[in-house]
Amino acid sequence: MDTPVRGVAYDSRQVEPGYLFVCIKGESHDGHDFIGQAVARGATALIIERDVPVPEGVSSAAVPDSREALARVAQAFYGDPSRSMLCVGVTGTKGKTTTTHLVKSVLDASGHWCGIIGTVGHVIGDEVVQAKHTTPESLDIQRMLREMKEKGQSAAAMEVSSHAVVQARVLGVDFDIGVFTNIGHDHLDFHGTFENYLAAKASFFESLGAERSPKGLARTAVVNLDQPHAGRIISRTRADVLTYGITSAADVRAEDVQLRPHGSSFTACTPAGRVDVRLKLTGVFNVYNALAAIACGVAAGSRLEEVKAGVESVAGVPGRFETIDEGQPFAVVVDFAHTPDSLENVLRAARGLGNGRMTVVFGCGGDRDRTKRPMMGEIAARLADRVVVTSDNPRSEDPEAICREIEDGVKKVRRPGEGYEVLVNRAEAIKNAIAGAREGDVVVIAGKGHETYQIFRDRTIHFDDREVAREYLRERMTGAEV
Repeated sequence: MDTPVRGVAYDSRQVEPGYLFVCIKGESHDGHDFIGQAVARGATALIIERDVPVPEGVSSAAVPDSREALARVAQAFYGDPSRSMLCVGVTGTKGKTTTTHLVKSVLDASGHWCGIIGTVGHVIGDEVVQAKHTTPESLDIQRMLREMKEKGQSAAAMEVSSHAVVQARVLGVDFDIGVFTNIGHDHLDFHGTFENYLAAKASFFESLGAERSPKGLARTAVVNLDQPHAGRIISRTRADVLTYGITSAADVRAEDVQLRPHGSSFTACTPAGRVDVRLKLTGVFNVYNALAAIACGVAAGSRLEEVKAGVESVAGVPGRFETIDEGQPFAVVVDFAHTPDSLENVLRAARGLGNGRMTVVFGCGGDRDRTKRPMMGEIAARLADRVVVTSDNPRSEDPEAICREIEDGVKKVRRPGEGYEVLVNRAEAIKNAIAGAREGDVVVIAGKGHETYQIFRDRTIHFDDREVAREYLRERMTGAEV
């Protein structure tokens, strides 16, 4: 136990001389199988959770759960940075990314320079670092929190996925505020049942303690009271509860909601008073996201004028209802919507962008929950005038087979040739939708949002829905000018 440790790694490729290598079991690899490589690169100590041969001269510690051990080791190695930072964790099926950006803006306006750990990128100081997962491994989280603190940031807003809760990735983060946005049909490939999925979300709030944080704040669970499972979340936490909503008698609620094509407005009624808010974001789902951020501001002790300035200054989030404008006489929207609920919300909101037909281009990811595929096909066929089924990230699955499963849902509403088609090549599908759009129409490209890649069985290629849409829009507009 007196072996000095100069670094920690859970990936053998990241090991350097004098490092502690923590053997964790991932989705496709088990760290115990890479002990030899880690030691060859200079690892002098190991944390293991099963009986494996340990090379001579290498220290080791056996633990019941190496993921939990990694989280505690990371917390200690990086000096427990969250202990002195205002930390907000946002969990839910939809809205995590936009809500964390709104929370950052509110806290920035309140004097807390806030970092972000989330899907579209990690904001550390003035730098944006590309994200691989919604919530990184615990070691990476603690390292980034330490970097934020060293760069002068006093707060962090973090997306907390259900995977991260189950896999102890956020263990050791001292959250002051936890946010529950909503829960819908997603990730059943990982959790098995909806009940397990809900339980994972609820357990995050169970970990919010009743004691005051070292920052002098009362720990608070911010809960969307309009959600059917809000009571389950509330019953599991020992923290103070601050609810938000539109249709319920929540602590923070929106009245006189007005939705416009490129924005929205409402009056926020809070325990600290009332304030009129004009968002640059449209859609009722963004009103909910803003309410969550407002509630976080109230819980953090921010003044209402600061909260208002914060939410009103957010112009948009990459890949979240992002409009693509190249001067065309119709609207094009790119959104990350990849669940039944989120697709329905986006399609309903997009209707307000034009008075013509609406076309949706979307697919479903491979090696993920298959049960949602026909559900999303049926929703698309019911809400859009034209449906173009295409490939998403097929991963190890056959893209055509995925499209057929989506098509099963479309066929419940449409017959072949009646407003839908299947184009497996995603670029061709986007080009087809743009080529067929007329003045006043709306084209929604859903599923990948901010992503800049497409994952196949044998390769990963560069692919950005926004870039592809811009390319075809420019081609079309150049042709129109000629």
